[in-house]
Amino acid sequence: MTYITGEIIKKLREKKKMTQKELAEKIMLSDKAISKWETNKGLPDISVLNDLADALSVSVAELLSGEVAINRNVPSNMKKSKFYVCPICGNVIHSMGEGAFSCCGIRLPVLEAEKADEEHEIHIENVENELYIHLNHQMEKKHYISFIAYVTDCHIQMEKLYPEQTPELRFRKIGSGIVFVFCNKHGLFFEKV
Repeated sequence: MTYITGEIIKKLREKKKMTQKELAEKIMLSDKAISKWETNKGLPDISVLNDLADALSVSVAELLSGEVAINRNVPSNMKKSKFYVCPICGNVIHSMGEGAFSCCGIRLPVLEAEKADEEHEIHIENVENELYIHLNHQMEKKHYISFIAYVTDCHIQMEKLYPEQTPELRFRKIGSGIVFVFCNKHGLFFEKV
């Protein structure tokens, strides 16, 4: 494992246009400590790494590796959405692309959506300015639809469902897109709108 170097601290501090004194004040240490680190005469204690990373606007991983992730703002759209569901507590996570997420101590795999089958057929009706979405699916404690999402290029509408509910809802219609439904037993299904 690599550890932070004085060169990295200095580079990140200067990039933020901060003096050693300003950085020291942010993390409640003396500017002498910062000077020691930057001249490789000492290293920051592990207890200050979170504060140091926050002050330099990087993650602890970036601070340790010296490689800062740059958001290049690559154009994307919401149709590239990914869903993750914790198999232990049922938490649902949505991201606008693939990521690394964990819940209840386990890493969550990205859900792969399949075209809706007969058992999970998604009925979509246009009703005025809304999409009425419903399924003929059981809603029991051990087998139910957990969420329904309507995703377009630039919007997402999503609702969590519970076993005592009916698997139906209305979303404001905002253009062509994809409706996703998640069955807690069989996975993620989709239908284009």
